[in-house]
Amino acid sequence: MTSSLPIDAVFGLIVELPSRQPPAAPRRLKGLFRDLARPEPPEAADDIEDLIWALWISHEDPAAEETMAAAIEAMASGALKQARPLLDHLVETHPDWAEAWNKRATLAFIEKRDADSVRDIEQVLRREPRHFAAVSGFGQICLRNGHLNEARVAFQVALSMNPHLLGLRELIDELDPQTLMLH
Repeated sequence: MTSSLPIDAVFGLIVELPSRQPPAAPRRLKGLFRDLARPEPPEAADDIEDLIWALWISHEDPAAEETMAAAIEAMASGALKQARPLLDHLVETHPDWAEAWNKRATLAFIEKRDADSVRDIEQVLRREPRHFAAVSGFGQICLRNGHLNEARVAFQVALSMNPHLLGLRELIDELDPQTLMLH
């Protein structure tokens, strides 16, 4: 376990997320999240989720979108050292863009810089409290560091935002205190 992992503040924020109002984001997101909460067939839910990601990743500044695309491509190709300055630049020049923070948190997670990832996840959730991937990522960090109760709660909150996240129900069941006692 990492004692310097700043999970308490972010965990508190995650517990409060269901009561927080979404930001002044594209109006279309509200309807997409409403549709995502329905028991849609998996294909329809995937399409809705793709539209949410498209809105999160879009920006009014074309140069910012190009930088984001370059960072995503660098991460996908394993060029993590190339992605990091691009994402640092995006959070510095567009500090209100939740997805810039989220991609940087993802990079930090991949690089096992969990404390940095948690700090960036906090920034994501302050800007976009419906960011189910950031909440799930926080849960993964908690799991990796042995904070099982926090992981379970984070996964439950992420699932309440997006009931179509594959594998989270199984993770929650595995983290159930009664199941843990049986192992």
